[in-house]
Amino acid sequence: MTGSPRITPAEITGIKGALIRRFAKKKLGQVPASVGVYWHHQKVMMAMSGLGAKVEKWDACDEQLKSFAHMAVAARVGCSWCLDYNYFEASNKHLDLEKAREITRWRESDVFSPLEREVLAYAEAMSTTEPTVTDEMVASLVAQLGEAAVVELTAVVAFANFTTRGNIALGIESDGLAAACGLAPLAQPTAAERSA
Repeated sequence: MTGSPRITPAEITGIKGALIRRFAKKKLGQVPASVGVYWHHQKVMMAMSGLGAKVEKWDACDEQLKSFAHMAVAARVGCSWCLDYNYFEASNKHLDLEKAREITRWRESDVFSPLEREVLAYAEAMSTTEPTVTDEMVASLVAQLGEAAVVELTAVVAFANFTTRGNIALGIESDGLAAACGLAPLAQPTAAERSA
């Protein structure tokens, strides 16, 4: 990473900009640098934000499983902004923070249930190039969660790949949102896990 976005954040101006700044400060406590980057193409920013808002309203799959899946994608792809944001959201939604802290090293951590491990493996399998999802993975998740929940989980992981990969390409990194909640730093993967 470059340490700063690859596209200099634009000044967020005008009436729409004032609304965006107010909304970001209310939800996040600050206006992330990513907003300034995406402000260069407001239609893209609004479409991505709108889709994200719709994704948050889906309710066929457990919120914690979806949050962990998104974090697993962010960890796999290397998006520190998405990890930071989802860690912040896990705190705000009162999810299991011990588990959230361990997402980046889930294989060696003993805090996850067998189902959570399957969800994390599925999210990673969808996030590799070429995807490595198997019939057995999907069948096991369907048996435990049902078809609607697996369709939703799959869409959440696809959305996570959409956002994380864009952030990586644009050099968008963590804004310290989790630190603003007073949360401990995220667990870091071991060298072996990064190369896996």
